[in-house]
Amino acid sequence: MADAVPDNWVERFLPEAALPYAQLMRLDRPIGWWLLLIPCWWSVALAGQVTGPHWQMVADGILFLIGAVVMRGAGCVINDIFDRKFDAQVARTRSRPIPSGRVSVKQAIIFLALLLLCGLAVLLQFNLLTIITGFGSVAIIVVYPLMKRITYWPQAVLGLAFNWGALVGWTAVTDTLRWPALALYAAGIAWTLAYDTIYAHQDKDDDILIGVKSTALHFGANTLPWLAGFFTLTTLLLALAVRGAGGGFLSYLGIAAAALHALWQCRSFDDTNSAVCLQLFKSNRTYGLLVFAGFTLDLFTR
Repeated sequence: MADAVPDNWVERFLPEAALPYAQLMRLDRPIGWWLLLIPCWWSVALAGQVTGPHWQMVADGILFLIGAVVMRGAGCVINDIFDRKFDAQVARTRSRPIPSGRVSVKQAIIFLALLLLCGLAVLLQFNLLTIITGFGSVAIIVVYPLMKRITYWPQAVLGLAFNWGALVGWTAVTDTLRWPALALYAAGIAWTLAYDTIYAHQDKDDDILIGVKSTALHFGANTLPWLAGFFTLTTLLLALAVRGAGGGFLSYLGIAAAALHALWQCRSFDDTNSAVCLQLFKSNRTYGLLVFAGFTLDLFTR
């Protein structure tokens, strides 16, 4: 596919019949499930600073990993069903399974149902509050693909969906929902606004032609100050969440390391260079893991 890494592991190892479905759920591009997973892991590690470390947190982290891969895949299927006509008009996306005709809409819906059942099976392994909280994200996941048609802020709605794990991870560990989890959730939303605005600059010319909206188009040449603001807000909200959870020096150190990474992203940002935008977008896995490393070291060195 035009927007996939050439000769990726999906193309090399999967049977021909499975290939379009793996591409439909973007298994060849793991950055998406990483960005969905990281807020879950943030929350598990930070909530553990309230309850104290225990081995169930490791099991929770594995379940969230499986859930992130499955639900990111489900989100991609929903997005591609809604956007199939737009994707057919864009060179980067017209070779995707649905617009190229390799997967029909009916087949995609059946595959989506199977993914959602797998996601439900993962969710049912948690406590009741976590199950109820998890269901709260369904409406956001469904409406997100429509937002680019009606608002220049679809990245904000993506942030609401992609960072729901900050709430679910907290309830899984503590069986409560307290304000530090909400601060962590807000931090994730601000972070998503930063990294997905960077990502959207790759598609802005096509977006103008087909009539869809994004923060990249809304900010235009003034994107850099907005990115700096989003990353700054993320840093402050992460620090607030750590304070609320009673975190220590190593948690703040992880946040500081991530802030330096954000500074590098801002200094490297070039809205005229799609390759740079993609590189910076993908680098946010490192940003998120720096925060997670600080939270985890703080948790297990007390």
